[in-house]
Amino acid sequence: ARLTASRKLKKCLTTYYKITDFCYLRNISRWYTFKRETGTLFSYYIQLWVCPFVSPDSMEGRALKKKGYLVMNAAGDEPAVIKWWNGYSHLVDMSNPDARAWFVQTLHNMEKEYGVDGFKLDAGDGSSYDPAKVKVFDGKSYGTLHTGLWADLYRDFPYHEFRACWRHAGEPVVQRLQDKDYSWQGVWSLIPSILEGGLEGHQFICPDMIGGGQWSKFLGVDRGNINQELVVRSCQIHALMPMMQFSVAPWRVLDDKHLDICRKAAALHVEISPYILEQARGCAQSGEPIVRAMEYSFPGQGLADCLDQFMLGDKYLVAPMVGPGTSREVRLPKGTWIDETGRRYKGGRTHTIEVPIERIPYFTKKK
Repeated sequence: ARLTASRKLKKCLTTYYKITDFCYLRNISRWYTFKRETGTLFSYYIQLWVCPFVSPDSMEGRALKKKGYLVMNAAGDEPAVIKWWNGYSHLVDMSNPDARAWFVQTLHNMEKEYGVDGFKLDAGDGSSYDPAKVKVFDGKSYGTLHTGLWADLYRDFPYHEFRACWRHAGEPVVQRLQDKDYSWQGVWSLIPSILEGGLEGHQFICPDMIGGGQWSKFLGVDRGNINQELVVRSCQIHALMPMMQFSVAPWRVLDDKHLDICRKAAALHVEISPYILEQARGCAQSGEPIVRAMEYSFPGQGLADCLDQFMLGDKYLVAPMVGPGTSREVRLPKGTWIDETGRRYKGGRTHTIEVPIERIPYFTKKK
């Protein structure tokens, strides 16, 4: 039964659905395909990836145009056609209360009808609402102001994720980092980027997808051309952060050895998930980030420029590999530290440690 569920999960996660697949009767076959697949996933939670774009040459695009729910062109006489990563589309106008209500109700209908748990609300970038190119309903919500309206949807969907937000520091919003490249530079940048976000007040910020969010880099690539070490090291960084997401299904691109390492990293994430949830509850009260800079946790110990390791809450010091190789330096604050193997280290100094491909180094401080 578990194998069957796993196969069905893989099929569902590699099938793409648009919000408009669920809006009109003409898509009824897609409705029941989706419902059949999601209904057999037992204990899995389902979060759909949704953007505010609508295909111009579609029944729903014409219906929304008639209702006046779309962002207009600069002349104000036709809906704007916006270029984005998936082509050219119309854009739902979140500054129109009726358009927003339609959008929210459509998603709530999907929750009710299909048992969907929540939504990954992507896009909403300020560049889509350039006042020189478009007109919005309220005449003022351009650029990042419209991004803020988009991100305010978190109030309607508690189980959510956003990439683009504006003025949402200190609010209960799960945000992920901007897409990172499929490169070692992209892997290295995960830690400093998430530390910066946390210090700015985004306590529930999460990393970009494993291997890099630029999914197009994986199209048509076979196992022999994937940098498997890069994907594994990226996965290991995510394992000890609040959330793990794969940009591409690992069983599609990794050989058995590296796939098994990623499975173990995911199992570690599951193992410490009660601690992560405990930290999230505490951070909701304190406003502190879940992922913390070394200088934040240990001020005055010369760690302000330490950008390749981090604290997960107040317990775990995580020092993963952020580049190719099998060794790295770890800067430990004062005290006695114990790594995941039980080995002890004296703090207040830098240690060089061996990090074979299967290892994720992390330390706890001896009380």
